[in-house]
Amino acid sequence: MADRYLSFTGTAPGRFLTRRLGLPQPAPLRRWSRESPEFEGGVLLLTAGKSELSGLEFPAPSEAPAAVLLDATGVRDVEGLAEVHAALHPVVRSVAASGRVVVLGAPLDPADHHQAAAQQALEGFTRSLGKEIGRGRTVNLVRLTDASAAESTLRFLLSPRSAYVSGQVIEVGRAQEADVDREHTLAGRTALVTGGARGIGAAVAETLARDGARVVVLDVPAASADAEQLAARLGGSALALDITAPDAGARIAEALPDGLDVLVHNAGITRDRRLANMPAERWSSVLDVNLASVLRTTDALLKAGTLRRGGRIVATASIAGIAGNTGQTNYGASKAGVVGLVRSLAPRAAAEHGVTVNAVAPGFIETKMTAAVPLFIREAGRRMNSLGQGGLPVDVAETTAWLAHPASGAVNGQVVRVCGQSLLGA
Repeated sequence: MADRYLSFTGTAPGRFLTRRLGLPQPAPLRRWSRESPEFEGGVLLLTAGKSELSGLEFPAPSEAPAAVLLDATGVRDVEGLAEVHAALHPVVRSVAASGRVVVLGAPLDPADHHQAAAQQALEGFTRSLGKEIGRGRTVNLVRLTDASAAESTLRFLLSPRSAYVSGQVIEVGRAQEADVDREHTLAGRTALVTGGARGIGAAVAETLARDGARVVVLDVPAASADAEQLAARLGGSALALDITAPDAGARIAEALPDGLDVLVHNAGITRDRRLANMPAERWSSVLDVNLASVLRTTDALLKAGTLRRGGRIVATASIAGIAGNTGQTNYGASKAGVVGLVRSLAPRAAAEHGVTVNAVAPGFIETKMTAAVPLFIREAGRRMNSLGQGGLPVDVAETTAWLAHPASGAVNGQVVRVCGQSLLGA
């Protein structure tokens, strides 16, 4: 559904009225395209404190850099925070529209409360800067344990692919070996997308196929025609299956005898109603699709060895599971459960199976479902974030593709919000 307010604010009368009335002034976001896959303007590299980053190369910056990368891993005290201000203060206005600011931090040192305080301060700094920087620009913080593991994450955050990811704190652990085709990062890998026939699931399938994956589009039998049509267009295959079936995991394993590299848990439903008016069936159906099926199939595929070493599990949470939402106690519970799954399973899956587990948490995304939301609630959902607009299914898909990247093995146990830095939630 078209965002008419966004279109209006791009006109001269729209700019005049929104300025005079103090209304949001969202800027059109620059997203990836085959014709223009990278930003022009280069990356301005800055340092606060002792630098820990080396070996990464980016295009040299112009007068209006497309991105600023500030290495603050060496900041250990309040004096070091002054260097953060000194580095960014003179240049923040010059960052191009739809540009990027990425700050690199270090893990908090439990033996040094001065370092921990200074590094935690970077979180408040980046979240606040993200809310004021405007013009479609984003700000994120990356905590590095091993600088050599940062490449896939930085290339995502510093590119048009991360248009709707802002105000996030992403932890990157130890480097993992990965042999990657830079042009087709998922070449030779098989990806399964549940609920993949339409909406966000279809966008995820398309993006993974673009990056070289052989995609299996899984959806309920009622959506099999759409799933087969999409799979045929992507050169993949379709699997008609109710993901809530007790034997769903076994049937997936049987359909993939050669194994699976990327498992995307996208299938989900809503059955909204306030708790006082919610019958048990509405509660149980949402929990079964959104959470229980994720737990069952994940367990089954890990136990069967269907997920190969170096594999990726990407589940779909929601900001409703982080901040809560009126009329969505069932949905919020299911999506918070996904967050718990990720945090608990990630370290064990990596140690025992060589598989990472992460989640995307979408905010207001422009889909058929949100198009049916009443006008004023829909407009509030669009505007209540730092970018002042709704995201697109491709924004969730691009984030999923980064987490599925073979070189993203150091990103594990993360829940990344794709919400334009929503004003709701942490």
